[in-house]
Amino acid sequence: MRARATAAAALLAVGLLAGCAREHGSTATTTTTTPSGYAEMQKKMAAAESALAQADKDAAQDTDR
Repeated sequence: MRARATAAAALLAVGLLAGCAREHGSTATTTTTTPSGYAEMQKKMAAAESALAQADKDAAQDTDR
C-alpha cells in the first residue's frame, strides 16, 4: 500500500512539473505574442545599430588620415 501512495505522489509531482514547465520552459519563448513596447524597442535597436555603424565608419576614416 505504501508503494502505491509513493507512486501516486511521484506521478502527481511529475504532472505538476510538466504543467508548470509548459508555462515557464523553452516552449514559452516560442509563443507568437509580443510584449507591449516591442515596436519601440525595435526602433531603438535600429537607431543604436545605425549609430554604431556610423561610428565605425568615422573611426575607419580617422585611421586612414
